[in-house]
Amino acid sequence: MKHLQIALWGVLPYLVLVLFVAGSAWRYRYDRFGLTTRSTQLHESRLLGVGGPVFHFGLLFVVAGHVVGMLVPESVTNALRLPESVYRENALVAGGAAGLAAVAGLGILLWRRLRVPAVRRTTSRGDRLLYPVLATVLLAGLWTTLAGAATGSYDYRLGVSVWFRSLFVLDPDVPAMAHAPFVFQFHTALGMLLFALWPFSRLVHAFAAPLGYLVRPYIVYRSRGASAGVGAGRGGAR
Repeated sequence: MKHLQIALWGVLPYLVLVLFVAGSAWRYRYDRFGLTTRSTQLHESRLLGVGGPVFHFGLLFVVAGHVVGMLVPESVTNALRLPESVYRENALVAGGAAGLAAVAGLGILLWRRLRVPAVRRTTSRGDRLLYPVLATVLLAGLWTTLAGAATGSYDYRLGVSVWFRSLFVLDPDVPAMAHAPFVFQFHTALGMLLFALWPFSRLVHAFAAPLGYLVRPYIVYRSRGASAGVGAGRGGAR
């Protein structure tokens, strides 16, 4: 086993994790009010209204597909009597659709950023590094999904997924990743780079998502007219 393979697939993932956690904590401590998307909706809203939802929903399903594909062993789907052909077809259709949506949405957002001068002026140096990495990660992931699921030439659940799960038990299965096709290694390496950049880019706004609003209780209030009309027998709570 080469030293470079050990460094890439046995050491680098933990360094990225440390940078991701420490960088996120530093950002929260010293730039708490900077955990935003730096919205440019006031400059242009039509393309944003299309590209934003398509990108975010596509990315959400991409992440969900990665969670299932990487964390659920093949033995589980075999125990559930799920045929391999059905699993591949689902990965091809659902994963391909999610990947295409994320790529299309990002393409619209990047076109908007390039074509609208006011939006382009808000692009930071970090964004100029982030966007190419994010776009390449999505395109490489889409390629692995379409090529792998369509041809069946490589079963990532017996290679990449095994390596990924081995990281959680602090015993990296380096050969499992080292023997994967180059496109899977490329996608994984760029994915680690993306997570290393995450705390220092606009992606950090994911930590500020207003999830509390989903469980926030209704606000009960009285209008001025209702309060004034209570004495006349016409008021009430709304």
